[in-house]
Order: sequence, then C-alpha cells, then structure tokens
Amino acid sequence: MTIMLDTELTDALPELATRRGEAERRLPPHRGSLDAALLAHALVAVLDEIDYGIVLLVDGGARIATINHAARSALDDHHPLLIARGALEARSPADLALLRQAVDEAARQNRRRLLTLGSGAHRSSMAVVPVALGDAEAPAVLVVLGKRAVCEPLSINGFCRSHGITGAETRVLMALAGGVAPKQIARQLGVALSTIRTHIISLRAKTGAASIGALLTRVACLPPLRCVLRGSCGAPSGPHE
Repeated sequence: MTIMLDTELTDALPELATRRGEAERRLPPHRGSLDAALLAHALVAVLDEIDYGIVLLVDGGARIATINHAARSALDDHHPLLIARGALEARSPADLALLRQAVDEAARQNRRRLLTLGSGAHRSSMAVVPVALGDAEAPAVLVVLGKRAVCEPLSINGFCRSHGITGAETRVLMALAGGVAPKQIARQLGVALSTIRTHIISLRAKTGAASIGALLTRVACLPPLRCVLRGSCGAPSGPHE
C-alpha cells in the first residue's frame, strides 16, 4: 500500500499554497506570510481532527495527495473502497466503475456526486466533490466518507460531563446513539428495562430535551472530539453514581 505521508504532503503542497492568490493577500501580513510547509503541517493536523474520512485526490483523481486518520481507520478489510498503488480503488468491478465515473465527472465537469457502494452490512456512502486549485487544469477531487457512528464517543463523554450525567446514563446514551433499542440495552447491561427507562427520563431532564429523539439530534450535531491516542476512547467516563 502506498499512501503519501505527511512529509510527502509537505513537499507537494507548496505549489498549491502559492495559488492562494487573492485569498491570501486579504489576510493580515503576519498570517499571509506563513510558509507553505507550516500551512501543510497545519492542514494535516486539522484534517486528522475531523470525524469524517477525507481523501484528497489529485492528477485528475488518479493519485492520493493526502488521507486523514478517520479515512485510514474506515478503509479496513470490509470497506468497499481500498488504497492500491497510491490510488483510491474499489473492491468490486461494478463499484470501481461507479467510483471512477464520479471522480472523472468531478475533475472534468465540476460535478458533485453522492455514491453508495458495497453490499449488505458493508454498504457505505460517500460524497465526491471537486475542489478548485486556482489555475490548475483540473480540480482536485475530495472523497468524503460517510461516518459509521452518529458521534465520536469522546464527544458524547464531554457532553455528558458538561450536563452532570452519570456513568450509567452515559452508557445508555451511547447505546441509544448507536441505534440500540432500550430492551436490547437492558439485556446488554444486565438490568431491568425499567432501569433503562429511568435513565432515559433522567437524561432528558438533565439536558432539557423534549424527547429522546431531540436528545439524539443534539448528540448527532456535536462537534468531533478525537482521542489524542487515536485509539479506542469510548469508555464512559461520567461521574460515578
């Protein structure tokens, strides 16, 4: 597998940075004077904090310029997309044809597409978006992968701490955000269904949500808060009961 590393991205971005033109000239002098290497490192760091998988394709969509941490994690053995020889590919010929068509239309016709590839439990959606690069002959193409979860666990933990939600209630909220029904949550946690309902009532009271649906909508809209270790940070850390 060949992926452009952060240091390679630093070498590739100076030409793109010089095309910032008028946008950069509108910045205050101390900001506009930032060199391309610093901007490149900042871009890499920012992309890794986003909870959507992002793959930036250049050369008409034929080569990966950069890929963020969320995309690296998402493109596992089950995802319909994969990386081969520094390019974004698909596992099945049918999916590959759809992907290449969408990337070509983005690069050459400035079209945006939403694709759903794969089958069964491994179906995944993604947006294919053209990104203008000044006077470049063809725009870069941004592939944004759909999320596998409504919200980052660390974001939910932070939300719960800010509302005084207990550890048990946090586990219930995380399960609800993952689409698990209350009866199944009760079985998973080994408690009575009435206990889960009590936690849900408490969650609504502490957050001021009119319904559990309204609460889940708020959770879905939380900003990403990624674990600094880029590992599993999903264990509830709310206050003890």
